[in-house]
Amino acid sequence: MLKNFFSNQILSAALTVFAAPQILAFVPALCLAAFWLGGEAALISVALGLPLVFSAASRRHGDALANDVVPQQHGGLLPLDVFLDELERVQKAAGSSGDDAACLVVSLDEFDNLEDLHGTAVATFIAQRFCDRVLSMVRSRDIVARIAKNTFLVGLHPSRQLDLASCIQTSGRIQSSAEEPFPLDGTGIYLSCSVGFCLYSAVPDQTAADWVESARAALSEAQRNGPSTIRAYSSVTRRRAAVQTNFRQEFEAALLSGEIQPWFQPQISTDTGCITGFEALARWNHSAKGVVGPQVFLPFAEQANLMENFGQTIRQAAFRAMRDWDRAGTFVPKIGINFSSDELRDPTLVDRVKWELDQFDLTPDRLAVEILETVFSRRPDDVITHNVTHLSGLGCCIDLDDFGTGHASFTSIRRFDVSRLKIDRTFVSKCDSDPSQQQMVGAILTMAEQLNLETLAEGVETSGEHALVAQLGCHHVQGFGIGKPMPFDETLDWILNYKAKLKSTPKIGRKMGGDS
Repeated sequence: MLKNFFSNQILSAALTVFAAPQILAFVPALCLAAFWLGGEAALISVALGLPLVFSAASRRHGDALANDVVPQQHGGLLPLDVFLDELERVQKAAGSSGDDAACLVVSLDEFDNLEDLHGTAVATFIAQRFCDRVLSMVRSRDIVARIAKNTFLVGLHPSRQLDLASCIQTSGRIQSSAEEPFPLDGTGIYLSCSVGFCLYSAVPDQTAADWVESARAALSEAQRNGPSTIRAYSSVTRRRAAVQTNFRQEFEAALLSGEIQPWFQPQISTDTGCITGFEALARWNHSAKGVVGPQVFLPFAEQANLMENFGQTIRQAAFRAMRDWDRAGTFVPKIGINFSSDELRDPTLVDRVKWELDQFDLTPDRLAVEILETVFSRRPDDVITHNVTHLSGLGCCIDLDDFGTGHASFTSIRRFDVSRLKIDRTFVSKCDSDPSQQQMVGAILTMAEQLNLETLAEGVETSGEHALVAQLGCHHVQGFGIGKPMPFDETLDWILNYKAKLKSTPKIGRKMGGDS
């Protein structure tokens, strides 16, 4: 038995040698030696036998590779299903060897902004360079798969040296490589990179898919604390991820049950004091947490790809409120509704909005489409441009929201037929006592007047701020100083009380500009 073992070992080693490309360099010498020692018969035998030996060696070597090496695609990337199969093998190897392994999720931060600013072609180019950098930083036996244009999974095979510290170092090397400037047209584009990872020892009983989800939970935690952050999965991450998963599921159910509804904040004319509209602001009437603001639940809507459903829910409720105000004999000229980038990318948006307005017997001029300035300052895709221009052509008012926080150009304002600027609260706050704030508000209002745009000051909280923006020429105001957001059931009483109060209040005249 021992003799056979050594014979097999020698045969295996010989076949491995003959499978190597370098052996071809010795073929002439082998043929010459055969002729020298055995004449023509030996030469013919060697010439005919060597191809058979090479074929057998290559076949044996190929079988060995098939058992040990994963078929890589697209320059080293695995399909996700193959990656998960291989990750299961990594788990088994780690469990049997006692060495640790790791699953990493690597992602470029704010990639959507990059695509909006520079276009799809540039984003695709950078995504490919990012892919190359990730692949260059991992060992040949490690595995990589792409799960999004800017996000990759990396499986690190078991190693005695692999522990928390070494995993942080590996993550740091990948991060440093990814954050090198990407060359583009003679300049460099700088992006940050976040990494989340999970050691096998932290989740030894999980499936491969669950292991990936744990690493993704670590990435989410990194991105919340980022940009350019690395986080390891821990029991705290597990608890937080469970809470977020439950909250996301609750959000989806809340959309269906009607727990998420708009609250309404009034907008008034600085010239007449009359109500010129309401803005619909989403609120979640949570059974345990009470009233929850959009800053808490909107990230879950985005992660779950529910922004379109969410937007439709808010629009339907806002339009229903307008109809009910009409039926109660209280005319509200406009309702302002925020439209997200996801909604604006919906090719059916214009037809849907038109149908919804008809459903509640409303004319398009009573809808103010509020769009963040950051959407205008990016490079909008064709669908966004089409939707905004067609909503404007339909007769809707286009409001540029949070003006002053982005970089919208005059060209964008003209191209999208913006009819009103909503001055961000950061400029309005303390403008009656801070000269620099007053100068900023004055400059914005002067520019708006030159462009023949209406203006609305957000975040007006004091009578001094109200008086100052009115005197500088702002057409409308909105904020806690006028009225806090309120559920629909409270709006009719507020409107009646405000109108009664208005009769006994002196007007605050504006210095320039006409009424809306």
